[in-house]
Amino acid sequence: MTFENPKKLETTLAIQKAASNRDGIPTAERRIEWLDKSIDLLCTHRDALCEAMCADFGHRSKDESTFADISSSIDALKYAKKHLRAWMRPAKRSAQFPLGVLGARAAVHYQPKGVVGIISPWNFPVNLTFTPLAGVLAAGNRAMIKPSEFTENTSELMAKLIAEYYAEEEIAVVTGGAEAGAAFSALPFDHLVFTGATSIAYHVMRAAADNLVPVTLELGGKSPVIIGASADLQKAAVRIMSGKALNAGQICLAPDYVLLPEGKTADFVEAAKSAVATMFPSGLKENDDCTSVINERHFDRLSSYIEDARSRGADIIEINPNGEDFSQQSHHKMPPCIIVGATDDMLVMQDEIFGPILPIKNYANVKDAVTYINTHPRPLGLYYFGNDKDERDYVLNNTTSGGVTVNDVIFHVTQEDLPFGGVGPSGMGAYHGKDGFMEFSHKKAVYTQVSADLLSIARPPYGEKFRKFIGNRLKP
Repeated sequence: MTFENPKKLETTLAIQKAASNRDGIPTAERRIEWLDKSIDLLCTHRDALCEAMCADFGHRSKDESTFADISSSIDALKYAKKHLRAWMRPAKRSAQFPLGVLGARAAVHYQPKGVVGIISPWNFPVNLTFTPLAGVLAAGNRAMIKPSEFTENTSELMAKLIAEYYAEEEIAVVTGGAEAGAAFSALPFDHLVFTGATSIAYHVMRAAADNLVPVTLELGGKSPVIIGASADLQKAAVRIMSGKALNAGQICLAPDYVLLPEGKTADFVEAAKSAVATMFPSGLKENDDCTSVINERHFDRLSSYIEDARSRGADIIEINPNGEDFSQQSHHKMPPCIIVGATDDMLVMQDEIFGPILPIKNYANVKDAVTYINTHPRPLGLYYFGNDKDERDYVLNNTTSGGVTVNDVIFHVTQEDLPFGGVGPSGMGAYHGKDGFMEFSHKKAVYTQVSADLLSIARPPYGEKFRKFIGNRLKP
């Protein structure tokens, strides 16, 4: 539905909450039915969704969309479908001695929270809608979804398709701009998931706080890459540049900057050039595998980072294997760009880049690299390349990030059995796999008392038996 006014959103939420109360906790079969509908939707309409994403980006590689948006979402939905019966089982806990040995029982029951709001972003509009939805549905919740207005074609198509596959009381989609987003985040959901910019997250969290709505915030930040002295520089460059080229670097987990040992810059730059030339042998400008920057505003923002760095003395290396002219084009494609000699006064080192620009900073000792990371906001991802176990462990044990991939970038997010989430300014809460089920479930403590009235001693009138009982518990 297209946003008209907050009352319509409130009505839809009321319909979903009433349905949740009416039907009670959904069976495993009902949840699997919901998940199967999403799997079928994505399989059946994948081409249309890829076309819509391509139109929204100006140009977006349909192979990238199939891999990163369609296939990855189906993987998440199938994983939840396979495991949800096991996740739903109550977890036994120990009843405190001596009540446990006398027959008391303790357990945790996993109960749907109710209605979960999902605010999804433009960079992976399908994946970042359906991957959290996998956990939401597996946990037995209803959902309301607010996709991005920057991918208008994709958002409208998702709204249309979801309305065909689900009743409004199960899943509803609302499209619209900033006004719709503000009204949506102010609704009294039972949980709210927001994926997007940290600057917007402040507003989302404030709105949620008015209704004491718990939030999962998946944000971003500057995810660093540490290349150790023992790293295979060629392999590292291939994998890092692949992460920068995917979706034109418009990824919350994209490698944001590289911390490189002194004396290795020239070798890394040559390896990066070779990696880009291998990935795009026919060039970039008319290559269907090369995705555009989403719009003119972001293209201008990225261009300003390059010009600012140049004006402050950085060496700008544009990786343009075929020497193509990007000044005249129908889209907003941008060749990968390495910034050598990046300093903290440059804009490119202050903001999350979210594009195909890679600054390099050199370090003398890996402890200096770790210190640099730790003096900046905690990132969503961190990447270490190297074969030195002691150095790797030092990096892992002395940095804090949402997640880590060793000897590659981004790939920890593809593992459904690992939680995906941020820390501090890069987010809070986590989902994927079982962690998503837990995030969107209420963990209800259930204690069953013994039949004998053994605790009468703990009721007034208190006497010596009670004081002796308490006294025994107060001993160290």
